[in-house]
Amino acid sequence: MKGYRISIIRHGMTDANEKGIYIGSTDMPLSAKGSAELAAKMDEFEYPRVHRVYSSPLRRCIETGEILFPDTEIVIADDMRELNFGKFEGKSVDELVNREDYKAWLGGKRDARPPEGESLEEMTARTFSALHNIIMDMMNNGLTHCALITHGGIISNLLTGFGLPKYDPKYLNAPCGEGFDLMVTAQMWLNSQAFEILGYCPYNR
Repeated sequence: MKGYRISIIRHGMTDANEKGIYIGSTDMPLSAKGSAELAAKMDEFEYPRVHRVYSSPLRRCIETGEILFPDTEIVIADDMRELNFGKFEGKSVDELVNREDYKAWLGGKRDARPPEGESLEEMTARTFSALHNIIMDMMNNGLTHCALITHGGIISNLLTGFGLPKYDPKYLNAPCGEGFDLMVTAQMWLNSQAFEILGYCPYNR
């Protein structure tokens, strides 16, 4: 049965990432350091040749796709954006650590949400739908290997929820500019809503 490979990669670093600030839905570009790190990774590692790049609509992801896959079409996947942290956007952990609403969110279940923000449950629903649309687009157009540029939280959440085999979530954290290769068949996805986790991406030379 025909398989479809997706290289799911975390965007490069932003100034907010360097400072430990929440910027889920905030549209920040890559930092100069982030762009330079991606260029260095391209020299050190081998990134796959892909038919198409799907990207979160946020600039840090689009810019990452342009650096890592400069000659490849980029298609925006709106629902692959990061979690909306609501009132916590633009604030650091140090600024939030003593707030009761922050403690309640951290200690809550998957349906807990930051004030004016989004819950993990809501994020999972929209990113599952977005991934389904990507997989269907690949199958309908015969695209056997594509890249998806998105956010660290999205990657770990998708792999934990739908990836096989099941790994401890701590092993599914992607560094900036890196991620995982996934393989899916029509039968796996349509019958089980699952994909196979093949390994890390990019590859050692």
